[in-house]
Amino acid sequence: MSDVTLSYSPYDYAMHEDPYPTYARLREEAPIYRNEDVDFWALTRHADVYAAGRDFATYSNSYGVSLELWAPDMAKRSSFIAMDPPEHTRFRALISRGFTPRRVADLESRIRDITRGHLQAALDAGGEFDFITDLAEKIPADVICSLIGVPAADRAQILRWSNENLLRGEVTGAVTAASAAATRALMSYYAQLIADRRARPGDDLVSALIAAEIDGERLSDTDIGAVLLLLGVAGNESTTKILGNAWYQAARHPDQRRAAFQPGRVPAWVEETLRYDSSGQMAARLVTRDVEWHGTVVPAGSRLLLVFAAANHDPRVFPDPERFDLDRDHSKTLTFGTGPHFCLGASLARLETRVVLEELVAAVDEDYQVGTPVRMHHPNIRGFRSLPTMVKAR
Repeated sequence: MSDVTLSYSPYDYAMHEDPYPTYARLREEAPIYRNEDVDFWALTRHADVYAAGRDFATYSNSYGVSLELWAPDMAKRSSFIAMDPPEHTRFRALISRGFTPRRVADLESRIRDITRGHLQAALDAGGEFDFITDLAEKIPADVICSLIGVPAADRAQILRWSNENLLRGEVTGAVTAASAAATRALMSYYAQLIADRRARPGDDLVSALIAAEIDGERLSDTDIGAVLLLLGVAGNESTTKILGNAWYQAARHPDQRRAAFQPGRVPAWVEETLRYDSSGQMAARLVTRDVEWHGTVVPAGSRLLLVFAAANHDPRVFPDPERFDLDRDHSKTLTFGTGPHFCLGASLARLETRVVLEELVAAVDEDYQVGTPVRMHHPNIRGFRSLPTMVKAR
């Protein structure tokens, strides 16, 4: 046991640099951890996170997944992201009507075209570029905007607002004024987009969501706006961060980078990145009744963090978990959650990441280099704001 006092807060900027040693101590020394200052409990062992994630009756999603946004009216503001079954099930089914098999099937070729355009621009500039700002954040932003029908002229502004939406203060994690302003701007933009599509439907996701109906029930403008906000922020950021983490971790582990560049190995590269350095670190839940974990009672009304990233490094499930290894079994990775709240965008994030990495493997030599990164500071999302890189075209 370490002599250093065990302290964990997702708002600690120092924690963002490398949370995994702290996660290891939490799993062994405090598998049910209490932070009095920020007022939350945390589970970090794989079995515990998995069990709690599937028990929505005891561990409710009704206040949302982020502590800094915790509020009783969360469901009103964020639609299905802050609901439990059966309401959540109905809303999720309605939203899924917008993601038809044809629309999803069409995405791969669209993602490849978008990727090739941005990658060629980077190569034309000499092969020295910022992996995040010049490539990784542009691709999912273009994909999402194309999917929901945002005109090309507006996409750079949507990306700026999406990035600003995630700004958080240090120590408390409070939503900044810039973040609140960006959220309002996005909601206003999406409200106008929805109104336009109600008047003039098109072949896009917004029009599909407006038309979605199950047993006479439809999504309201507020519901659709919440979906667009989630896609435009979480959808952009999660894929951007997965891509950056994959590129950075392969650079740090040359043997695995060589493996990743071999034919057919990109899917394993994606899955090991999701396990080893999760872009989504945790989700919050409301405890609805007194429960006992490891001899400690967690009272009803408590805020509980399910730390998926810590669970993904549990040696009880993943042997030698601190080793970046494309050949390991990834079937129990919890990056996208588990149970009824399993991430609706998981398949899209995997698809985008795979396609982008496949295009990179085809276009550049494996011996690329990365410079000093600039890390993003956010309680839940782990990744980079900037990642200088230098590549040589094949």
